[in-house]
Amino acid sequence: MDNEDKKLQSFLDRRDMSLMILTTRGPDEVFEDNKLLLHISASDSDKLGVFHAQGKKLYQHKHVLGSKKLCYTVEWSGHKEHVFYVEGLAFPDVHFSGLVSVHATLLEATTEQLPEAPIFNDTVVFRIAPWIMTPNTLQPVTLYVCSVAGNADFLAHMSKLALKAGCKFITCPQEENDDDRWIQDEMEFGYVQAPHKTLPVVFDSPRNRGLKDFPFKSVLGRDFGYVTREPGDKASVSSLDSFGNLEVSPPVTVKGKEYPLGRILIGSHFPSPRGQEMAQVVRDFLYAQQVQSPVELYSAWLYVGHIDEFSTFVPASDRKGFRLLLASPSACFQLLREKKQEGYGDALMFEGLKKKRQVSIGTILADKSLRNANEYFQKCIDWNRDVLKEELELTEEDIMDIPQLFSCNSGRATAYFPDMVNMLVLGKYLGIPKPFGPVINEQCCLEEKVRSLLEPLGLSCNFIDDFETYHQNFGEIHCGTNVRRKPFSFKWWNMTP
Repeated sequence: MDNEDKKLQSFLDRRDMSLMILTTRGPDEVFEDNKLLLHISASDSDKLGVFHAQGKKLYQHKHVLGSKKLCYTVEWSGHKEHVFYVEGLAFPDVHFSGLVSVHATLLEATTEQLPEAPIFNDTVVFRIAPWIMTPNTLQPVTLYVCSVAGNADFLAHMSKLALKAGCKFITCPQEENDDDRWIQDEMEFGYVQAPHKTLPVVFDSPRNRGLKDFPFKSVLGRDFGYVTREPGDKASVSSLDSFGNLEVSPPVTVKGKEYPLGRILIGSHFPSPRGQEMAQVVRDFLYAQQVQSPVELYSAWLYVGHIDEFSTFVPASDRKGFRLLLASPSACFQLLREKKQEGYGDALMFEGLKKKRQVSIGTILADKSLRNANEYFQKCIDWNRDVLKEELELTEEDIMDIPQLFSCNSGRATAYFPDMVNMLVLGKYLGIPKPFGPVINEQCCLEEKVRSLLEPLGLSCNFIDDFETYHQNFGEIHCGTNVRRKPFSFKWWNMTP
C-alpha cells in the first residue's frame, strides 16, 4: 500500500504528495564547509514521509525522512534548490492535531571533541488534510447498491434513478456482500484535498458484517483512499456504530460562525450512565478533523438506532439551499384525521401487499396503543428538532414534516409503514420508499402529501417499493444504498475551525 512503502511506484504517487523546495543562498564555502541537515521529530516520524528528488527519473526519488528516519544530510552539489516531496501518512486524531514539521538546520563544523553548533534554522509546518464528508446537497458521482436475493426489481429502479441523475451505478454482487444489503451502514464516502489534488476516501465502519471486506477490497484503489477505526473491544460494537447513524448537514452559519462544509451529525443515547454511544475511536476521529464540527443527536429511541430513520436533507434553490426533513407522527395523524373527516375512514393502508394485513384509517386512529407510542416517539423527534434548530440555526421554515408512524418493538420504534424520510437523494431526484398508504381518488394520500411538500422545491419524487426486501428487514432505501458525491467547491484551508 502507498502509505507503507518507501519508494515511488509511479509518477502518479508523486502527484499525491506536496512539493517542498529547500533554497540555499550564500557563498558556496558556507555550504561546503558546514553541514545542511533536514530533520523531523520522533513523534512525527510515523505521520509523514519525505522523498528527495535527486533527478528526474523515478528511481532517483530517495526516501529520506519518516518511518524512523529522523534526519537527513543534504549533500552540497552546487545546486541552489533541492526538491522534496512530502506525503501524509496519518489522519488527524485524538492525539494528533494534524500538524507536522520539517526542520532545516545549517550546522557549523567543530572539533571532534565538541558538538556541531547550529548557524541557521528554519521550519515548515504542514497540515495533513482532514477527511471531509459530503451532504445530500452535493451532486452524486456514483450510486452503490447490493445485489441480494429477491431485490432484482429494486436494483432496476435504482439503475434508472442513477441514469436520470447522470451518475454511475455500481452493484456489489452477492458473493461479495454475503447477503448483507445494508451498504449505507458499512461505509461513508468523503474526500481529502490539497491545493494540487483531491482524493476520494472511504471510511469503513467497525460493524464488520457481510460487507466488511467490500470497502477495502473493492473501493480502495489507485486514486481512492481508505480509512477505518476499530474499537479495542470488538464485542462493544453496537448498531450505533453503523454509518446510517453518521450524516452531515449542508453548509450553515450559526450565531455568526460559518460552517462552509456543514456539520457532522451522529446519533447517541440520551445523557445516561448506561446509555450507548458511537465507539469512542470513531467519535474521536470525527471530532479531530475539526472542519465539520459534530453535533450529537438522540437516536437510541429507535429499534435500529440510526439518525437516517427520522431525518434527512434535500436540496432547494431558495433560502439556505436546503430543507431538513423530519419524520412526523403528528403530521401523519393529522393527515389521517383529515381524510376520515372527508369521509374516507374506511380507506385501507397496505393495499396490494400480499403478506401484510390491510388496516383502515379509522382503525389506525382508534388504536390507543399506537397513538400513545407515537406521542412518545414524536417527543423524541422534537428533542432532535430543537437540537438541530439550535446547532444549525434553522427556523421552522427550514424544516418540513413528513408524515410517518412508528410501531413499538421491545420499547423502541420501527417504521409502521415504509419510512419515507429514509430516502435516496440524487440531485433533484428522490428515491422514496413507497408507503402503501390509503388510496383516495386513485392516489395514495401519503404520496400525495409528500409530493405537495417537495415538488414545489423542484424535486422529483420517485416512490419505489422496498417493502419485502428492505422494510420488513428494518431498513429502507437510504439504508440499502450509498452515494459518492462531488467535493465542495469551498477549500477547507480557507476556514477557521
